[in-house]
Amino acid sequence: MTDGVWWFFLFWLPAYLKAQYGLTGTEVMLPLGILYSMTMFGSIFGGWFPVYFINKGYNPYEGRMRAMLVIALFPLLVLAAQPLGHISFWFPVFFIGIGASAHQAWSANIFTTVSDMFPKKSVASVTGIGGMAGGIGGVVVTKVGGWLFDHYESIGQIETGYTIMFAFCALAYLIAWSVMKSLVPKMKPVAL
Repeated sequence: MTDGVWWFFLFWLPAYLKAQYGLTGTEVMLPLGILYSMTMFGSIFGGWFPVYFINKGYNPYEGRMRAMLVIALFPLLVLAAQPLGHISFWFPVFFIGIGASAHQAWSANIFTTVSDMFPKKSVASVTGIGGMAGGIGGVVVTKVGGWLFDHYESIGQIETGYTIMFAFCALAYLIAWSVMKSLVPKMKPVAL
């Protein structure tokens, strides 16, 4: 579910900046360079953040789930990309950059939940299955995005297509966290 968001950010943002702001060629280099550079902070912070809760006495799973809930709130800022984008393209770049950074923080933790729950001999297999599911999700989100953009561009409302996709990107992490928490309410190592 959340891998599709990352794929969307990677593959559709140049088209978004072109469709809505007329940025082409080298004009997109600086905004995208800044946006993708912001993701480094999420990668680093995401690995550190659960330790804060673990040091407060939570077990690794609960500490990670608390951290992931907080991280899942940051992509909500992506909802402001379209409403504030009429001021300057820098608003969407900044808000999407925060969402992309949160994705990296989320990813740093989603992979580690596997090693928290599964025996050492199964971690690679379970991670591979998760990666495959993420790849399929990425294909689905990319295809749906393409259909949305084609449809809304044909009726002269491309902004609506991007608004729908940004809403999905903003909410995907809270939905994914809720699904994870409902499937595994308490940490129980899986015995294989």
